[in-house]
Amino acid sequence: MLLAVDAGNTNVVFALISPGSNPGQASTIVARWRIATDPRRTADEYAVWLNQLLQLEGYQRSDVHGVIIATVVPKALHNLTVLAQKYFGGDPLVAGEPPVEWGIALDVEEPQSVGADRALNVIAAHAHHPGDLIIVDFGTATTFDVVDYSGAYKGGIIAPGINLSLDALVTAAARLPRIAIEAPANDSVIGRDTVSQMQIGIYWGYIAMIEGLVARLKAEVGRPAKVISTGGLAVLFEQHTAVFDAIEPDLTIQGLAMLWERAHMP
Repeated sequence: MLLAVDAGNTNVVFALISPGSNPGQASTIVARWRIATDPRRTADEYAVWLNQLLQLEGYQRSDVHGVIIATVVPKALHNLTVLAQKYFGGDPLVAGEPPVEWGIALDVEEPQSVGADRALNVIAAHAHHPGDLIIVDFGTATTFDVVDYSGAYKGGIIAPGINLSLDALVTAAARLPRIAIEAPANDSVIGRDTVSQMQIGIYWGYIAMIEGLVARLKAEVGRPAKVISTGGLAVLFEQHTAVFDAIEPDLTIQGLAMLWERAHMP
């Protein structure tokens, strides 16, 4: 089994992956867990938490034969590396570093600044979907990534995530309550009370932003482009917009599995 670790700004996702039984066969995610990102969390704390979760799923630490890590939080890497070394028996692979470089063209002005999660999304999306792509990733930030038909990353957009937008609104306006992020009860955009007006502004406003930016990206690409949605909040929007052609909630983890397999190809 492979333990893939995606350390984001808000959560660290751990995924237990069973490799394909034959060369070229897709890997399978058999379990996934997430914990709030905290660079101060020690390897020992991670190990206690993970050990319990592995047992609940019917696995042991000894079932894990390798670890691969991607992180956009550099301070979190040390303790995750110690976790792999101390509790899983070896040095982890780190996405983007030898021997698991990206293997794709980062056709942007500052390729070194491209986040690990975005590069992994590009790798996995291009492997699953031919042609030009627009990847929308709902995380701490909402990112839009443009991938051409050759698999090259061409750039994109970074926008505030929906939770960040709500937090900023509630923090700055003393009389506005904290609300759940969910689809309003109906399609009306005329709110009749404070809570419904906030839900409309956050939810339908966010969908309008997504649809508007995707339309502008498609126009600039100038060729048909498939729109792929990923990230923890992807399913929140799929029922109320036709902008997405596919929902792939595990693109980042799939990209990690692909890098691992590439590094271990004979």
